[in-house]
Amino acid sequence: MSLILHHLNNSRSQRILWLLEEIGAPYEVKFYDRDPVTNLAPPELLAVHPLGKSPVLEDEGRTIIESAAIVEYLCDYHGGERLVPARGTDDHVRHLQWMHFAEGSAMTPILLRVYTARLGEAAAALEPRIAQQLDSHFSYMESEVGEGGHFIGDELSAADVMLSFPAEIAIMQGMAPRYPKLANFVNMCHDRPAWRRAREKGGAYYGY
Repeated sequence: MSLILHHLNNSRSQRILWLLEEIGAPYEVKFYDRDPVTNLAPPELLAVHPLGKSPVLEDEGRTIIESAAIVEYLCDYHGGERLVPARGTDDHVRHLQWMHFAEGSAMTPILLRVYTARLGEAAAALEPRIAQQLDSHFSYMESEVGEGGHFIGDELSAADVMLSFPAEIAIMQGMAPRYPKLANFVNMCHDRPAWRRAREKGGAYYGY
C-alpha cells in the first residue's frame, strides 16, 4: 500500500478521502484532530509538511499538498481517469476552471467569514462585503449546476469532488432555500456509497 493520506477532522481532507473511495485505490489514513480551543491543526502535522496543513498525500517518497493537486494526481496516477473529461474538449476547459475555482475564488470569502467571526463587533465593517461575496460566488455556482445535478456533464467528475466542500459550506450556513440546486448537489454527493464509506472512516465532519 503506497498511498498515505494525512487526514484532519472537519477539514477539506474529507473530499480526498471520498475520492480515494470512489477510485478504489488502496490507501492508509493517518488521523489528526483539531485543537478543541483554537480549532487549529495539531503540531504533529508540521512533521509531515512545514505548513502543518491537511490534506497531505504521500506516495512512494512523494509528498503532495493542495487539494486540487492531490485530486489531479490521484486521477492521473491512481485510477481516477474517468473523473476527468477528455483533454481538448470544452468540458475539460470547464473542469480546469472549476478545479481552481473551488480553492481559489470560492474559498476566499468563506475563509474571511471564518476568520472575522472570531472578531465579533470588530469585524462589523467587513461583514456586508463578505456577505455580498459569499452570495456572489454561491449564486454563480447555483447557476452553473447542470440539469443532471453535476457541474460538468451527467456523471461525477473530479471538479464535483472539489466543489463539494464550498457547496457544503453554503448548505451548513442555512442557505439551502436560496440555493436549491446546490442543496441537491450536496445531497447527491452524500448519497454516493463512496462518500458514505469515506464519512464512516473520516471521523468528525461538520455535523454530516
